[in-house]
Amino acid sequence: MVESLDLHLEFDRSAGLPGRSLESALRESIRTGRLPAGSRLPGSRSLAADLGLARGTVVGAYAQLVAEGWLVSEPGSGTRVADDRSGSLRGAGRAEPDRSRVPQDPPGSRRRTRSPAASGPVIELRPGIPDLGSFPRTVWAGSVRRALATASHGTLDYPEPAGLPALRAAVAGYLARTRGVLCDPDGVVITAGFTQGLWLLARALHRRGARRIATENPGLARHRVVLSAAGLTVSPLAVGADGADPDQAAGQAVLLTPAHQHPTGVVLAPQHRYRFIAWARQRDAFLIEDDYDGEFRYDQRPVGAMQALAPERVVYAGSTSKSLAPGVRLGWFVVPEPLRRDLAEVIVEAGAAVSAIDQLAMADLLTHGDYDRHVRRMRLIYRRRRAELADRLAEATSTPLEGIAAGMHALLPLASVAQERRLIQAGRRRGLHLNGLHGNGYWHDPADEGQPAALIIGYAAPPSHAWGAALTGLGELVHRIGH
Repeated sequence: MVESLDLHLEFDRSAGLPGRSLESALRESIRTGRLPAGSRLPGSRSLAADLGLARGTVVGAYAQLVAEGWLVSEPGSGTRVADDRSGSLRGAGRAEPDRSRVPQDPPGSRRRTRSPAASGPVIELRPGIPDLGSFPRTVWAGSVRRALATASHGTLDYPEPAGLPALRAAVAGYLARTRGVLCDPDGVVITAGFTQGLWLLARALHRRGARRIATENPGLARHRVVLSAAGLTVSPLAVGADGADPDQAAGQAVLLTPAHQHPTGVVLAPQHRYRFIAWARQRDAFLIEDDYDGEFRYDQRPVGAMQALAPERVVYAGSTSKSLAPGVRLGWFVVPEPLRRDLAEVIVEAGAAVSAIDQLAMADLLTHGDYDRHVRRMRLIYRRRRAELADRLAEATSTPLEGIAAGMHALLPLASVAQERRLIQAGRRRGLHLNGLHGNGYWHDPADEGQPAALIIGYAAPPSHAWGAALTGLGELVHRIGH
């Protein structure tokens, strides 16, 4: 126990990461009510002196918790615990579609295709595709070998609907450590990727009486397709500089990408997080947090998961599709207790259990630290690529990239939909596969050409030997057509 004049914190200075330890101690104090809403925290200089830390460590911890919504900071008023009117900080007539099978490859999916108009090799610059050449084949093979050598015979029987205990425990530990998710293994459900898990969850919500869900606008078309296939009507949530608009929340659920909105790249503002949570509590509704690329933030530590603010109302979802490869087909959902039985029944009915061998291999990858090492390596690669992309485009146009420095794509705003189409067509002729905000179903109303136009540039997919050519070709293209 380390004591300050104002604050008692359970603080482990032996962990080697004092900033993270301080953040965890403050979160726990707020969550348990030891620091009530409105409580004023000690100044950073005072707390740093009392705890024997560098002032920058305390400033960084405060800033992280402000970004996550636990604290608020106002000039001249210091830092205090966020107002908690909703209790969010205490954690604690439509035709029925064919439901006979889970949709596997809905329209708008990111399957790699060769453009027939390209005269040479196609360089993939669409968003959402990692560097597949960097998949850790040797490490994965080693995990498979170890898993098979140690697995009991019973493990290879029909798997449990929610997933193998070993992987659920490993995922729970990983998410708590890296994303601040509040969960135990019983709340983790293993799925064959996010898309399958979203359909299963939507069917579980439908079973409970849900008929409408709101999703971000712009957002991925395939999510709307999957949700509609599960029997839900989808309504739009406009996305602005602070993320999705809580005033447009409707129905019994909302699907969000809070840490890095896809495709605009903005972060859901703390006040919007609170309002979504308050809405969910008032409506007995649920929020689905798609943390699709939460491991990859380059300008600071990632904002913690929204789920920690209201684990009884937020379904947290992640997968290996961005960190490893889409073909691995492994995802995880942290599910509030009221949804678990319905979701388990839907999984059994759909025959949607995940391969036991893949689960065992992933559990081995996590417990041996190989997954963390791979993510750190890719984070460095993607950080460098995004910086090089920004520098190259700065030479070609006066328009800067939009969105935070995170993930595997960046948004380049354009003057018009016509300009967006010209760039995509010219890129195809040069062997560059590009995406824009129009023509790919990002907007709920595809016919509305009054919405902003932009290129969505995926900088992760090109293999290392093609990255230089991709930068050169894209820079010349933007300078000639998009300047």
